Amino acid sequence: MSMFCYQCQEAAKGTGCTIKGVCGKTDEVAALQDVLLFVTKGLAHVNTIAANNQLASDKAYKYMIDALFITITNANFDGGKIESKIIEGIELRDALKEELTAKGIELPTKEHSVNYVGSTQEDFLKVAPAIGVLSIENEDIRSLKELLIYGVKGMAAYAEHAMNLQYESKEVCEFIQKALVASTNNDLGVDELVGLVLECGKFGVDVMALLDKANTESYGNPEITSVNIGVKNNPAILISGHDLKDMEELLKQTEGTGVDVYTHSEMLPANYYPAFKKYTHFVGNYGNAWWKQKEEFESFNGPILFTTNCIVPPKDSYKDRVYTTGTSGFDGCTHIADRQNGQAKDFSAIIEHAKKCAAPTEIESGEIVGGFAHNQVLQLADKVVDAIKSGAIKKFVVMAGCDGRMNEREYYSEFATELPNDTVILTAGCAKFRYNKLPLGDIGGIPRVLDAGQCNDSYSLAVTALKLKEVFGLDDINDLPIVYNIAWYEQKAVIVLLALLSLGVKNINLGPTLPAFLSPNVANVLIENFGIGGITNVKDDIERMILA
Repeated sequence: MSMFCYQCQEAAKGTGCTIKGVCGKTDEVAALQDVLLFVTKGLAHVNTIAANNQLASDKAYKYMIDALFITITNANFDGGKIESKIIEGIELRDALKEELTAKGIELPTKEHSVNYVGSTQEDFLKVAPAIGVLSIENEDIRSLKELLIYGVKGMAAYAEHAMNLQYESKEVCEFIQKALVASTNNDLGVDELVGLVLECGKFGVDVMALLDKANTESYGNPEITSVNIGVKNNPAILISGHDLKDMEELLKQTEGTGVDVYTHSEMLPANYYPAFKKYTHFVGNYGNAWWKQKEEFESFNGPILFTTNCIVPPKDSYKDRVYTTGTSGFDGCTHIADRQNGQAKDFSAIIEHAKKCAAPTEIESGEIVGGFAHNQVLQLADKVVDAIKSGAIKKFVVMAGCDGRMNEREYYSEFATELPNDTVILTAGCAKFRYNKLPLGDIGGIPRVLDAGQCNDSYSLAVTALKLKEVFGLDDINDLPIVYNIAWYEQKAVIVLLALLSLGVKNINLGPTLPAFLSPNVANVLIENFGIGGITNVKDDIERMILA
């Protein structure tokens, strides 16, 4: 076996993982994920023909979204579950083919993904080398197609969260399908692929707006909240990931059981929603960003629920306390089944497990403040505008995105610390854990770190910027006193980047490294047209971004 994967920021040697993923996935799991994506592309081809004949399958759209989400970095390491998903996709594709054939509708005969037949792990591993990333020889075409695929992987994550709350967009589903089909088209040139990548950014804005609507209409607008980071004396469950529907159902089912609930990493922003504040056993947040989980899960003592990605392969000492649900998975960990017939997920197993565990060991105490999504910030608009006009606030720095394990990411803590006192950080995503506990103070009562929420809440930062553009009567969003210094890790950060580009934002600084999947020529296109750049060192970057 061998592999090639360069979809995340930790790609080995800055070029790609070829033996085992830095994320922890094996070459076998990497191959199965490639085959899952391949089969998903075949289903997209068939469903496109179905759609052209007014026979589109909603099950096919849902499958595409699930499959793409499964292949996101750190989401699913369970080879058996990925195999089952591949078989499900082949069966769904073939059933749709039979339906179309029965109606006399012609199907493509040359596309490999439409006609591929396999049913065992041996079959899947055999075909994997021929359909993986490196099967596209032209470096620039490969780069653009992978950029497009990673964009729709991020879109799929947000679409799935919205779907779980019964909010759907046919247009988003259709674009994801269009992108999957395009990635198999050998006749597309660079210009056409660049156009598709930019179109992906436009639909990225749409899907983030959809999820924002789903979350806020379901749970209320996030509000400024002081979140407890200490512990209580009850046994507890730690919930990680991004899915707020899972959060809601877990809180309902743990109420009155004597089991407390804490958030971890990207679930921290659940603390900001009014609907969740009524639960007295919802204690607060435990720990930091996803990559510190090996130490923090050890001391938490109770079971941990992964609702989405951000899994680090668990240590044997706590692996039996790790539960997964939804698209997440890890071999040997208990998986909580999906909802059936409109019923809630059954969290009884993890609740009973928690009752047998010791209370969490305290690792810190105090509070952190968040909840600055667009609705809350716009309520402060007059105060913010006055601070800008008076010169009290000179610049906003968007430091959204992801955190990660590399030592180079200390840069973001240092950057935040060294920023002039007249700057305010706008953040979303787990990148905030590099600076959200630093004593950075406030400007006239406005905290110098405004946390909008999860990575998918980056939409709030765009809304805030567009509102300021309107207030100041500017024609160009780039004339605002806002600079962008974004940390990235995985594919949801890719769609955030493309969404910002579609809104016309330029001169984004991206780090700690530029993506390995950008060929030199594609990187130059982004640099020349959008001013995309990397980071250097804190002193020079502050001089260039803030003081110039």
